[in-house]
Amino acid sequence: MGSRRVSHSLKLIAAATLASSLFLSGCQSFLNSRYSSSVHPDQGIVRVQGLAQSVVVRRNPLGMPLIETTTFHDALFAMGYVHASDRLSQMVGMRLLAEGRLAEMSGPGVLEIDRFMRAVNLKRSAEVLYKNASPRMKKFFEVYARGVNAYLFRYQDKLPMDLAASGYRPAYWKPEDSVLVFTLLNFGLAVNLKEEIAALTLNGKVGADKLAWLLPTYPDEPLPFEEAEKLRGLNLDGQIPGLAAIDQAAGQVTALNMLGVAASNNWAIAPQRSTSGKSLLANDTHLPLSMPSVWNYVQIRSPKFQAAGVSIAGVPAVVAGFNGKLAWGMTMVMGDNQDLFLEKVKRQGSRLYYLADGKWQPAIERQETFFIKGQRPIRETVFETRHGPLLNSVLGERKHPLQPLQLKSGYGLALRTAQFEEDHSLDAFFDLSRAQSVDQAFEATREVRAMALNLVFADAQHIGWQVTGRFPNRKQGLGLMPSPGWDGAYDWDGYADPMLHPYDQDPMQGWLGTANHRTVPRGYGMQLSNSWFYPERAERIAQLAGAGKHDQRSMIAMQYDQTTPFAGKLQAMFDAPGMAQPLRQAIAALPAAERSKAEETYKRLMAFDGRMSATSADAALYGAFLHESARQTFLDELGPDGNPAWQALVEAANDSYSAQADHLLGRDDSPFWDDVHTAPKEDKPAILARTLAAAVTFVESKLGADRQAWQWGKLHQYTWTSNATKMAPHLDASERSSINAVQGYLDRGPYPAGGDHGTLNVAAYHWGQDFDTWLIPAMRMVVDFGREEPMIGLNSSGQSGNPASPHYADGIDAWLKGGYMSFPFQSRNIDKVYGNKRLLLMPGK
Repeated sequence: MGSRRVSHSLKLIAAATLASSLFLSGCQSFLNSRYSSSVHPDQGIVRVQGLAQSVVVRRNPLGMPLIETTTFHDALFAMGYVHASDRLSQMVGMRLLAEGRLAEMSGPGVLEIDRFMRAVNLKRSAEVLYKNASPRMKKFFEVYARGVNAYLFRYQDKLPMDLAASGYRPAYWKPEDSVLVFTLLNFGLAVNLKEEIAALTLNGKVGADKLAWLLPTYPDEPLPFEEAEKLRGLNLDGQIPGLAAIDQAAGQVTALNMLGVAASNNWAIAPQRSTSGKSLLANDTHLPLSMPSVWNYVQIRSPKFQAAGVSIAGVPAVVAGFNGKLAWGMTMVMGDNQDLFLEKVKRQGSRLYYLADGKWQPAIERQETFFIKGQRPIRETVFETRHGPLLNSVLGERKHPLQPLQLKSGYGLALRTAQFEEDHSLDAFFDLSRAQSVDQAFEATREVRAMALNLVFADAQHIGWQVTGRFPNRKQGLGLMPSPGWDGAYDWDGYADPMLHPYDQDPMQGWLGTANHRTVPRGYGMQLSNSWFYPERAERIAQLAGAGKHDQRSMIAMQYDQTTPFAGKLQAMFDAPGMAQPLRQAIAALPAAERSKAEETYKRLMAFDGRMSATSADAALYGAFLHESARQTFLDELGPDGNPAWQALVEAANDSYSAQADHLLGRDDSPFWDDVHTAPKEDKPAILARTLAAAVTFVESKLGADRQAWQWGKLHQYTWTSNATKMAPHLDASERSSINAVQGYLDRGPYPAGGDHGTLNVAAYHWGQDFDTWLIPAMRMVVDFGREEPMIGLNSSGQSGNPASPHYADGIDAWLKGGYMSFPFQSRNIDKVYGNKRLLLMPGK
């Protein structure tokens, strides 16, 4: 059916749905029926051209596929076919995002995202990675692409609803497209990019003198005053054209789950700490709440390759999983392998120049053509300096939205990223999935340069940890804040020797674990980062992993643990010798009504056990206290709520250890312990006393005065939002209303949420803004070598990204309740999990 007819049918649906919510179930039935042909059958015989021999695909009760083949060629081909059948819309969306071509499908509302991604130029990185891949790997990518295209050919006129409604016709998949998706995921690990943008915004508001207080590195590290000196004396307020647009575009890319997605847990238990005398491994990777999940479970059984675990639709690899002998999982190192450079720029005639070590150099020019749905194509120039593309040369305020930004004078903002010359990461990841021991895993992972990861692996008798990636040697500065590009003293001097990358094997303590925390001591021989995540999750892993002996059940309990160590630290701060008496005096000085509320909050917080259960009233009060603490401390200087500086502080708290936490636990001498709106000068006890009172007021305003009715899960919730819904704000009014009308069909929730950013069962929200959960364990996996079938796992959404599929949302309930699926490797156990329903893919004529 043509896009016009599809659009017309969606408008009819919109009218019916908006008329009354009573028609929602009928609308869902209609849409399921309307798009049922876009769902691939899970049984029967299908002939597919490109297969060498027949392939059997079976699915477990949650739709996760088992691919059984007699050749590895057919395993790769079938993986491409199955990925496309489950996640075609997701694959197409990630490819368009990585290429900077979303406007071709979604129109001018996403043009700034495209401009941002064209400037970043992931295509160049993908080309280098693909060129460096071995002939063997290139062949693998080619075969996988043929499988994707076999599905595209068969279903080109039976596309999922979001693609069909857009009218966009996906191009066939190329081997290079898989590498492009890989580079997009690597780019998404660059948490410090948003932090550096935030630094410029905050500097413009508070100046270099106060900036360091807002960007702490870690609880036991000094504030980065010397780093902030790089920005002293620079008149940046309003002098960086396009800064707000860069911040907005980066935020939009983040909302699509592809930038600054900081988090994950993994740990391995050595045989001496397990009940069976054999190793265990657990991994849960944290990503923004999405529908579908970024992850896609798959199991492959072929004569030369067996593996089960999570994959990414578009990439022919099991990224984290188990192969019968080895288990492996990953978290982000939080590695800082990119920097922003401020460049002094000027226009002379038709050329743009930038200052480099006292000389004006012509900027490199690159032409980009943007094709836009419903509009004429436009051609724009991207400028690059010696450090990289000028992000604000393509973004920012224009007299006309399609005119390029005129950089006449002032500052440019260049992005430098680690390059991939001589990089063989693609081969290394595949070698890891085939490794049969911890020793072989070390050999493979030492060659991974394209991604900064904490890889933890285990075989039955050994455990190991290896940091991968490529980390720049900075001549000067930390890279935490933007550097003056005109001064070569801040340039990079190559990369750290991979021999310095941290690793460990079979430690005496009997366990290994990472949680995006600082894994090496300050002053370590190479700089991994200055943007670590909060330490509480790692501390909780240490508490639990180091206590008693472990099995599959204790691993699951750890993954669902909702106790935050931060509550105990808060209590210790309240009761510290220099704080206890002044705080009591500050509470006593409050007006009677506020004093009563402050006393109530103080008493309850001091008795709080730190369990962030969704049904806990004390957890609700604790969450309200954290919320109000940020606002009482910083909003007077950085506000109001919509101010870019306040938003920068809130966003920075998502990605790494924050000023909010840092000030609560220490920094008694901070200049921010004063309400600039009042004549008297306040101190920390005075602000804390106000916060204690404000916490009760906040909860009462949201949940009422009845303390028995207070629950953390009423404030703090999960909502699974589809990519189509996320794109709606960028579409025209007609398309937006059509999507909003079927939002109940596309999205799921809200559900009560427990936990927060400091719990192993992470459920992070925007500290100081709201309590909507944005970050969750997007998948969970446990491997217990002491069991007959070691691996279990679950996803955070359904296997399918197609709303018409029965497996679109059925994984949510399993995720909420811990309904792990087994991934059997013993032939006698296959039928117990996957049943007898088979899809037979046969070679086409």
